[in-house]
Amino acid sequence: MKPSRDISRLIEVMAALRTPVTGCPWDLDQNFATIAPYTIEEAYEVADAITRGDLDDLRDELGDLLLQVVYHARLAEEQNAFAFGDVVEGVTRKMIRRHPHVFGDENGVVTSGHVAENWDRIKAEEKAERAARRPPEEISHKSLLSNVKAGQPALTRAMELQRKASTVGFDWNDPRAVLHKIREEADEIEAALDRGDTEELAAETGDLLFALVNLARHVGADPESALRGTNAKFERRFAYIERALAAKGRSLEQASLEEMDALWNAAKGEE
Repeated sequence: MKPSRDISRLIEVMAALRTPVTGCPWDLDQNFATIAPYTIEEAYEVADAITRGDLDDLRDELGDLLLQVVYHARLAEEQNAFAFGDVVEGVTRKMIRRHPHVFGDENGVVTSGHVAENWDRIKAEEKAERAARRPPEEISHKSLLSNVKAGQPALTRAMELQRKASTVGFDWNDPRAVLHKIREEADEIEAALDRGDTEELAAETGDLLFALVNLARHVGADPESALRGTNAKFERRFAYIERALAAKGRSLEQASLEEMDALWNAAKGEE
């Protein structure tokens, strides 16, 4: 089988991998749940390539992410639920419906604010239609937070939960109040350390992270992007330590914490 620019070839490849007896044993063992972590990982790889500005890598990572979509669609097709074509048709219909200013009969000047307003209104209509299709026994009281997707990264979901709660006034008005909450959570962690309670430490650490996400939201920073930036900064500075030690003919294991800390500060100073 030869590669092709046609999406149908990728679908054929996936079908071959999932064919009993002649397919790949590993692929045949997979299901939605086992593939989901790879789907999330590939999305992160796409974001990383964008952050690095590496378009060659972005092309490859987008292919890996597309493979995940094809994989899930194949699993669903095997269960007679839906196929890849249904996925494409569904998202195409959705994009056409949500952009009446492009594909509909709307005339005149359309601002980004109008687009956002239409997008939210149409999404609400679609949600109501989905709810109407569900059996009555599945319809129950829904929390304001019910629409915050559970599959998101924890930091992103924390941001969405807080943003949703803020729409009804459940929020701080001043980022300094959030900073006070962060200090309060840090004090609670210190108290848990004194008690040596590992379960409480984990819970209090989660509370501190949640408060930090709240601060990021109040100062207009995306916590995922901010943390990725800090991760990259940590890697740069740690690499500086490694290079500086190597220039002296020494390894990380041979250096003291004080020496590595001094080199860290030197790297920080150079930045």
